[in-house]
Amino acid sequence: MANTPQSKKRARQNEKARKHNAGLRSMARTYLKNVIKAIDSGDQEAAKTAYVAAVPVLDRMADKGLLHKNKAARHKSRLNGHIKAMAS
Repeated sequence: MANTPQSKKRARQNEKARKHNAGLRSMARTYLKNVIKAIDSGDQEAAKTAYVAAVPVLDRMADKGLLHKNKAARHKSRLNGHIKAMAS
């Protein structure tokens, strides 16, 4: 447990940041899930719409450091590949 005033303050700050980051991470997962649902349903237009909405969210999370930039790029690439495969 934190003993000094500065370590107590850091503990408070860390807890606040953890809660904030958890909400952002959850939001990113929700956007990904929406794209995956649309792909699974077979509706290419809905999948494209969900993908367009998800891309800036993933990029923002990568910029904030909540997702590694390569992981965000990998998600985008794979989802886009699935959407393109629906056309054929």
